[in-house]
Amino acid sequence: MSDSNTTDFINPSTFILLGIPGLEAAHVWISIPFCTMYTIAMLGNFTILFIVKREPRLHVPMYYFLCMLVITDLVLSTSILPKTLSIFWFSSREIDFSACLIQMFFIHCFSVMESGILVTMALDRYVAICHPLRHSTTLANPVVAKIGLAVVLRGIMLILPYPLLARQWPYCKSNIIPDIHCTHIAVVKLACADTHITNYYSLFVLFCVRGLDMFFIAVSYTQILRAIFSLPTQDARLKTFGTCSSHLCSILAFYIPALFSSLTYRFGYNVALHFHVLIGNVSLLVPPMLNPIIYGVRTKQIQDRLLWLFSHKDI
Repeated sequence: MSDSNTTDFINPSTFILLGIPGLEAAHVWISIPFCTMYTIAMLGNFTILFIVKREPRLHVPMYYFLCMLVITDLVLSTSILPKTLSIFWFSSREIDFSACLIQMFFIHCFSVMESGILVTMALDRYVAICHPLRHSTTLANPVVAKIGLAVVLRGIMLILPYPLLARQWPYCKSNIIPDIHCTHIAVVKLACADTHITNYYSLFVLFCVRGLDMFFIAVSYTQILRAIFSLPTQDARLKTFGTCSSHLCSILAFYIPALFSSLTYRFGYNVALHFHVLIGNVSLLVPPMLNPIIYGVRTKQIQDRLLWLFSHKDI
């Protein structure tokens, strides 16, 4: 038996992104909802940033954390969509090896950051509801800045080994990635090296991010609900819970698609490849689109500022 499969390696200068395997003929049509989601995400998130910057009443920890979420969503969606649309519209499937690793880093890093920001927003709600008199001192501006820096550093430190390890591996003759962007799992499958270490490390990252972050959010909301149910009147309980509703919707929009995508990748062996690709991309693109809608619809201060801007423009 020839040993060419174990000795004939290449270090590709480019990878080929197939797009959505099996649905190549429909790429132009599929690009319509993708482009719509990206447009809504861009307009909505930049609007949130503009409103928070212009409105002094919103210069509080809750909206600082929201701005962090918005910036993360902007970077995350921009890391994916431009290349995706070039595949759909122009069949521009080649991506440079280094660019692929950079895209992989940005996608995973900012996903980790978004999860961390959702935890910090849960902390903000916990302090605001359970310890309202200490909210302004506990989450003073320097503390908010340090928390934001910690979230960024955590994302970088956890994900930086991905591209560093991937750059060291030899690769088999195939340089084809059956997806519309570079993901860690897709690149690992092309390597001809022993990838057990990176597989174990990716599970560790998954536990640290999805597992611990969801645990801390659950603990925060357990305390929040206890505080809410201890309030004397139904109106007070509903009003207090209403301050958490936008954050809860953002949590559901982020974790449910991501969890479903992870489960289908790991256990959906009989699921069609194009479904894997679609659900994986939807899990990344839906939160950046929904978050500005959620906060625009459910946050009175943002609604008021938007109405003022439109009425002032008409005048």
